Amino acid sequence: MAVVLQKPPLLSRLAPLVRGFDGRFLLAVALLALIGQGVMWSVAYDIPGRYADHLRNLLIAAVVMFAVAQIPPQRLQALAVPTYAAGVVLLVAVELFGITRKGAQRWLDLGVVTIQPSEIMKIAMPLMLAWWFQRGEGRLQAREFAVALGLLAVPVALILKQPDLGTALLVAASGLFVIYLAGLSWKLIVPPLLLGAVGIVTLIVMEPQWCAPGVDWVVLHEYQRQRVCTLLDPTRDPLGKGFHILQGLIAIGSGGLWGKGFMQGTQTHLDFVPERSTDFIFAAFAEEFGFVGVLILLAAYTYFIARGLMLAAEASTLFGRLLAGALIWVQAVYAFVNMGMVSGILPVVGVPLPFLSYGGTAMVTLGASLGMMLSVGRHKRLIPT
Repeated sequence: MAVVLQKPPLLSRLAPLVRGFDGRFLLAVALLALIGQGVMWSVAYDIPGRYADHLRNLLIAAVVMFAVAQIPPQRLQALAVPTYAAGVVLLVAVELFGITRKGAQRWLDLGVVTIQPSEIMKIAMPLMLAWWFQRGEGRLQAREFAVALGLLAVPVALILKQPDLGTALLVAASGLFVIYLAGLSWKLIVPPLLLGAVGIVTLIVMEPQWCAPGVDWVVLHEYQRQRVCTLLDPTRDPLGKGFHILQGLIAIGSGGLWGKGFMQGTQTHLDFVPERSTDFIFAAFAEEFGFVGVLILLAAYTYFIARGLMLAAEASTLFGRLLAGALIWVQAVYAFVNMGMVSGILPVVGVPLPFLSYGGTAMVTLGASLGMMLSVGRHKRLIPT
């Protein structure tokens, strides 16, 4: 008698791939991705291929997210050192053989594809430091924190050399979050914060003298000095360096309470808003959906960050807590910096808005980060402690 074997239904075969995922975290991700697709369609429908490319990038990021989420935290921990080492080697290669564009040497031509190795460090840095502190769990002393700062300083210095101050600050933030979450004393945190606050106040007071033509800040490149001075007074060059900030502010303000409506943004579609599908997409969103739309977007990001922090808090190992906590705080910094620079409270540094801004590398990096957070949360559910 012949035995007929039937394949289980497709859903049954796919179920193990998503078992243990945090549903509310995935809901937050889906909500922000949906908002991003809607905004991109509105601001880029008249840019050939832009929306299709953004959708493709999102799908690739989704595949990366689910693939990385299948890797258990123990395996991620084993990949930390090789990933960090590869990132540093590639940064050194950029210094030696990198491609220069717009005055910055940030890219590396691998023949098949051109990559920006500094993007790798946005994930490799928290991964490496989480591994380092997990290795010393139970005996964390000043030595462990000193070594962690050294591991952080190497790639940050290489990225600053390119020069790329914005990315260097983001990589530094991703590492500092891990160091802070590992238990760095407030006695060491407060003095730099106070020093930074004093520096900002001094800069604001001295702006007329320090931003005068011909003044050299020594510690910053000229284009970086110009960005800071433009932030302090964008009207000094309204058709030049201050154009981006001023047009972004005009677009945000013109949205009013309810916005001009979907695909009705005049500042956006008349090309007054620069980089409307990338760095300044928040200005386009605010123009079309107004203050109410911005509140909804902020609520979506808040929910996303809160669920990410819950995944970190519930992690079963120190490595998982540090990795997930740092990764979600980095996304929060991305959102804050992007909205801040578009709103004129931070310098323009070219930071994308997560889920909304166009960009292949940034989207794939985001997918990998989300996958790691899902992996940490999934491990807790599948193997309770």
